[in-house]
Amino acid sequence: MARQKRGRELSARDEILANIRRSLNVTGAEAPRRMAVEDRLARPRAGIVPARGQGDAAARVATFKAEAERAQASVVEVEGAAEAPGEIARYLRDSNLPATLRMGEDPRLAAMPWDETTLEIARGASDGHDLNAVSGAFAGIAESGTLTLVSGADNPTTLNFLPDNHFIIVAASDIVGDLESVWRKLRERYGKGAMPRTVNMITGPSRSGDIEQTLLLGAHGPRRLHIVIVREM
Repeated sequence: MARQKRGRELSARDEILANIRRSLNVTGAEAPRRMAVEDRLARPRAGIVPARGQGDAAARVATFKAEAERAQASVVEVEGAAEAPGEIARYLRDSNLPATLRMGEDPRLAAMPWDETTLEIARGASDGHDLNAVSGAFAGIAESGTLTLVSGADNPTTLNFLPDNHFIIVAASDIVGDLESVWRKLRERYGKGAMPRTVNMITGPSRSGDIEQTLLLGAHGPRRLHIVIVREM
């Protein structure tokens, strides 16, 4: 049944494309046209990029921090990766939250001195019963205060949505100016045909105003987002 439906979809698409080719008096096999398409795909043109996220590394970090806080995330900067566990422990303690934390297999997180804190660390994907989780970001986007996370065992996607409190560690050097730069960074890191299955863009804690236009935090994910920017990672 699914195969028949797929066949009908392909036939309909092929018919539409054939009609377009006939109207243009082309077959789609012309070498110049194919070369033009291949060149466009290989060297995509840059679109209009807002100026807000541009500048040197320090300017991008400052803009990212301001925009993330505008989206109701809390943000701190630490000098080195070794300080990140202590900062997360401090946040949990000051917020009167349990000293528990779930994380994936990210080697950057594994190298941090979690055993120097009193945190109880669990590893792997969340089953929905974890209050706190930490992830390592692939990148940050200065223009909107957005964090980019890629799926996989290193940082399971369940950690982005199921726990109440989400901690995300991002290197200052991974904060880029704009969305376009993130996709370019992804292509450079993974290469053609090897992109991650899921890319999540996170801007602030989960919130919704659907019910009587009243803002509700934690509607579809974590109610708190605490970002730790590591200056030297």
